[in-house]
Amino acid sequence: MQFALNHMAVPRLGALAFLDAAKALGCVGVEFRNDLARPLFDGLAPEAIREAAASRGLRILALAEVKMFNAWSDTKRDEASALMDVAVRCGAEAVSLIPRNDNQGMGNGERQANLRLALRELKPMLEAHGLTGLVEPLGFEICALRYKEEAVEAIEALGAKGCFKLVHDTFHHHLAHGGPIYAEHTGIVHVSGVVDQTLAVSEMRDGHRVLVDGRDRLGNIEQLRALAAAGYAGPVSFEPFAKEVHDLADPVAAISSCDIDASASPFPAQKSLRKR
Repeated sequence: MQFALNHMAVPRLGALAFLDAAKALGCVGVEFRNDLARPLFDGLAPEAIREAAASRGLRILALAEVKMFNAWSDTKRDEASALMDVAVRCGAEAVSLIPRNDNQGMGNGERQANLRLALRELKPMLEAHGLTGLVEPLGFEICALRYKEEAVEAIEALGAKGCFKLVHDTFHHHLAHGGPIYAEHTGIVHVSGVVDQTLAVSEMRDGHRVLVDGRDRLGNIEQLRALAAAGYAGPVSFEPFAKEVHDLADPVAAISSCDIDASASPFPAQKSLRKR
């Protein structure tokens, strides 16, 4: 299993410390974000980040994110273009595309048309930059791209398989009541757990997303097994949002001891993510 680290897992770490953490954890790469309470790359030049990642043997798997990408406009085009420019300079392989999550644009037919418009406009931009667009359906009931099926239908209708890939987020997949895996369309997997036994699925929010342990309610192991069985062999990135994880004195140690039980996992070499 190829592990990766999303900056959301350790948002208090600066850019270089984040890269050091990923290296210490044996990760293959990282995902940087532009939505943390700190300047992107802590103000370092993207080229410096490219060099820092390379010197540590890390890939920059993605740069996040273009928010509400399926509410397309000239402003959204400018946002996407600016992010792609930075992604190229820092050596990122992809940019993350996050759909609107405000209970707008929800009508049947309206959702699909808005999605296709955005993907049609983004496709030549991504191709010109040599980047992949990572489309992440969100399982929330108010999201205008909740289901993978609609994303895959739009991507295939535009002949854009490969230009766009899906993010399989175990949290959002569970909130959307599962459904097809689409391993061949998947570019990266995000893992986090929910352990609060009092929550209804409809009540789960980002703040409930912790590190995966034996109390997990999302079925992370089952989802990883299904992805592997369907042929997915790409990176699996840790992305907990919970404040209790972010406030840990040593979040890297907590991540390094995060168990994904080998007896339940399709990856027999993996007993836990520990420093090698």
